[in-house]
Amino acid sequence: MIRKHSATLHGHRTSFSLEDAFWQELKEIAVARAMPLAQLIAEIDDQRGPDSNLSSALRVYVLEWLKAKIQAPSPDGT
Repeated sequence: MIRKHSATLHGHRTSFSLEDAFWQELKEIAVARAMPLAQLIAEIDDQRGPDSNLSSALRVYVLEWLKAKIQAPSPDGT
């Protein structure tokens, strides 16, 4: 299900729509990076291109994070 979310980024409120699975992964990434969720969203917002919307940028970030996690070698070197 797609849900609308809001965040304050650099002092202004913004909203975006994300599927529940992407929202859950974003929260888990914030925990893994030991940072507040709002800070992670602001970082992604700052890095997105001028032609990208925030919802798409968040989805792409989650996808890239998960791809990197899959490709990273395991602790035992395999």
